[in-house]
Amino acid sequence: MSTWIVLRGLTRETRHWGRLPGLLGEAVGTDRLLLLDLPGNGEFSHLRAPATVAEMVGFVRIAALQSGAPGPYSVLAMSLGGMVATDWAQRHPGEIERLVLINTSMRPFSRMLERLRPSAWPGLLGVAAHWRDAPRAESGIHGLTCNNVETRGFDLDAWAEIRRSAPVSRGNALRQLWAAARFSAAVAKPGCPLLILSSRADKLVNPMCSAKLAAAWGATHREHAWAGHDLPHDDPAWTSDQVRAWLTQDAGDPKPAF
Repeated sequence: MSTWIVLRGLTRETRHWGRLPGLLGEAVGTDRLLLLDLPGNGEFSHLRAPATVAEMVGFVRIAALQSGAPGPYSVLAMSLGGMVATDWAQRHPGEIERLVLINTSMRPFSRMLERLRPSAWPGLLGVAAHWRDAPRAESGIHGLTCNNVETRGFDLDAWAEIRRSAPVSRGNALRQLWAAARFSAAVAKPGCPLLILSSRADKLVNPMCSAKLAAAWGATHREHAWAGHDLPHDDPAWTSDQVRAWLTQDAGDPKPAF
């Protein structure tokens, strides 16, 4: 069983995964999970975030090497992390064994207005305007990315504390956003098995982005009926179950993924 690396997205860090790592470890049958932060986030919040996805790939590759975890790696990644994982697999195919991409988007497969819904722009501007007000900023992010509000109070307390303990600068957030906006994947499918997960009710990124990517690359695609952009937050059990079913199917079990 290969080491699994998990990568979050724009301004998010490993603590934002919540219950997902534990459930994923059970689903894939390993405790070899490597939770890495992108530069500018979490453990590396003191660093200047690169303005290109390619530079983020270089950083993550070094972090994986320094961890001592053996490759090749299986990678589960969402949003901006999915762009990093895709670029890594396309540039260094021998290092990535399989990919799971969650609610990601990229050129040349999707248009700008699909990659960031216009209806989300006012909310994003509100978050940016109150960036240093942790409770208010995190409340805005929760509203944009999460449809499961049962634990909203707990989430906001936890996320505000994460922001206070490892603040992501406004400059780093903008550089990450710029890198995501400019990223363009190679047209050819990554040379490894690929699972794409998306949320039908994503308020931030049009789920058509995942559908187009899956169609272009002939990848397995599973869509959640009600979750928001932060699918691992809204339904971590479903997310892990899809990975488990996909791995079982890939191993030759006739049981279908669902």
